[in-house]
Amino acid sequence: MLLCEAKNNGSTGTRRSCSYMSLHSSLKPITQPVLFFPLKPIFSSFHSLHSPLFHPSLPLHRRPRWPRMDSSTSHHHSNQSKTKLIVIMGATGTGKSRLSIDLSSHFPHSQIINSDKMQLYKGLDITTNKIPLHERKGVPHFLLGDFDSIDADVTASEFRSAAGLTIANIDSSGNLPILVGGSNSFIHALLVETFNPEVDVFSGSGSVSHVLRYDCCFLWVDVAWSVLCDYLCKRVDEMLDSGMFEELAQFYNPAKEDVLIGLRKAIGVPEFDGYFRKYSPRESQENGVVPKDGCDPARREAYEEAVREIKDNTCRLAKRQIGKILRLKGAGWDLRRLDATATFAALMKKKKSSSADLGWMDIWEREVMEPSVKIVKRFLEE
Repeated sequence: MLLCEAKNNGSTGTRRSCSYMSLHSSLKPITQPVLFFPLKPIFSSFHSLHSPLFHPSLPLHRRPRWPRMDSSTSHHHSNQSKTKLIVIMGATGTGKSRLSIDLSSHFPHSQIINSDKMQLYKGLDITTNKIPLHERKGVPHFLLGDFDSIDADVTASEFRSAAGLTIANIDSSGNLPILVGGSNSFIHALLVETFNPEVDVFSGSGSVSHVLRYDCCFLWVDVAWSVLCDYLCKRVDEMLDSGMFEELAQFYNPAKEDVLIGLRKAIGVPEFDGYFRKYSPRESQENGVVPKDGCDPARREAYEEAVREIKDNTCRLAKRQIGKILRLKGAGWDLRRLDATATFAALMKKKKSSSADLGWMDIWEREVMEPSVKIVKRFLEE
């Protein structure tokens, strides 16, 4: 059952607030949007996102929308019928997840959709840097650890369909969808009006379209390269301290060493496969824990070599991601750059001194969070 009431939001005008009521919950509101499709790794067919099939309880003319002010410009006129979507982009490790949670605290009807390829899959939560449950602060997250990766990769087309359906459901329930992740090929596949899976626009074989199927507000969190690379290397050390090696030791399967599918493509898996091939955790419990100083020198060296490869490959990934973002910006995507360099420089200084100084948080709020809130607020009022 759907209940709606009109509410006056001050300067943003009157909007309709709607909530679903479950017959099995003593008529208590369901706070999360109801997904009308099973989240499976492979999707065989989909109906149009504009079909009433995905909004069975809500007539097309009564779907709640984020309020818009009247505008006579052609740009706003062309976007009036499109779903509003916040898109947080950036290289790995730049604070995208943190910003999404910060924005959710200012826009409490926000719900987050993951667009990181490796975080789509179940498992390896430390290795793939999934945001821990306690850091989500109760904000609903979708397409985060929902897919198995046994037989095949999730393709860009499948992500486009799954994420598109998720956005439609979030929007139809009167909430604000926020897309967060660093997989720019998936972001491109989802957002463009017409997507051709046979053309890789980032390899130069095709042009990037600026015609999008959503009314997007792009937030690009950027960090100067030298600072970012130092931070990423430090983050790998922290991930290892948090149990990344032990997680990978449990994940290791000698029968699938040469199979690079799904989660096995995550940085850390192929790098440590070489180590586990020599020092199998299945043969010795000792091989499943981090080798300490003073242990077998050859085993320690093999471990350190794998760690160096992980750090190098993480920095290479970040550089590729930045290149793709610049290509999208060059094609006319209106990316609002937020410079988080000072934040990460202060954070690295804190880590090196092991001090309790939290000044980096003040810098983040001043230079990243507050500008983002202003940008999103203006966007929602358009």
